[in-house]
Amino acid sequence: MDWNELQKARLAVLAEIVTKAPAASVGRTALMKLCYFLQEVKGVPLGYRFTIYSYGPFDSSVLSDLGTAVNLEGITSRVVYNPVGYGYQLEPGPNIEALKAEGAGFLASHQASVDWAMAEFGQKSASDLELESTAVFVDREASSRREHLTFDSLADRVRGLKPHFQREYILARTQDLASRALLKSVG
Repeated sequence: MDWNELQKARLAVLAEIVTKAPAASVGRTALMKLCYFLQEVKGVPLGYRFTIYSYGPFDSSVLSDLGTAVNLEGITSRVVYNPVGYGYQLEPGPNIEALKAEGAGFLASHQASVDWAMAEFGQKSASDLELESTAVFVDREASSRREHLTFDSLADRVRGLKPHFQREYILARTQDLASRALLKSVG
């Protein structure tokens, strides 16, 4: 797929995520993590290069694509304030159907994966998405090195990256991910 087609595909996926998200629940962090799960767990070929960052897996290209979608008025983005600072709320814009139409073939072939991501993760908070995507990232890194991790060692590695989460909570989340067959290095 050439870059132009990839761009249309990415924009269509972003538009579909925003369309399917529960009202007022998707922001930039959630969008980033949903793209991560689509690509890394479901194998949707979005072409992002995720690395670990402050809030979990991150690729600035997702934000660039979001900026394009906002400029094309397919998605609207507004700042929302909360007790700990601020975030962004993403909603369908007047041209959202046009974005989806441009990448309709790609979207149709990956619709089941988008539906899966929204069912599995669409209701979760940005904080939980941060933790669970980091756990999957650490798991995938270990798996790529053919390491077999215990739940304790996986939780310890995740806690090293995310010390603001309690170890017991990390352990519970990783066990839940494994029970849903989303981890490769533990079991």
